[in-house]
Amino acid sequence: MNDILSGLRILILEDESLIAMDFEQLCRDHGASDIVIKRDLAGLESERALASFDVAIIDLVLSGVSAVPFAERLRDLKRPFLFTTGLADAEVISAFPGIQAIGKPYAGAELVRAIAVAAGRL
Repeated sequence: MNDILSGLRILILEDESLIAMDFEQLCRDHGASDIVIKRDLAGLESERALASFDVAIIDLVLSGVSAVPFAERLRDLKRPFLFTTGLADAEVISAFPGIQAIGKPYAGAELVRAIAVAAGRL
């Protein structure tokens, strides 16, 4: 077991339950201490909510709703995040230079590395 994510608090924004559970297990297997899974953006408006995690994994589309405005807010607040997407939406992703986008299906090692990079561990 590798603990590259040791102690990290991770927010997973993913509307597909099985994918979210897989992300959670990968994070736990690599040392993450606290993981919150959200299927939508409800309850994430407050500054306190935004400060409750170290890095966010954001699916670009949550049940048909774009997560781009949330990502823009995180970027403006300098909160680390990365995208996961099953869509090839290069235009949206290009609006976030320096932010990694992991395509679905993904390799576990690729996702863990992207989280570590976003969190400043690599």
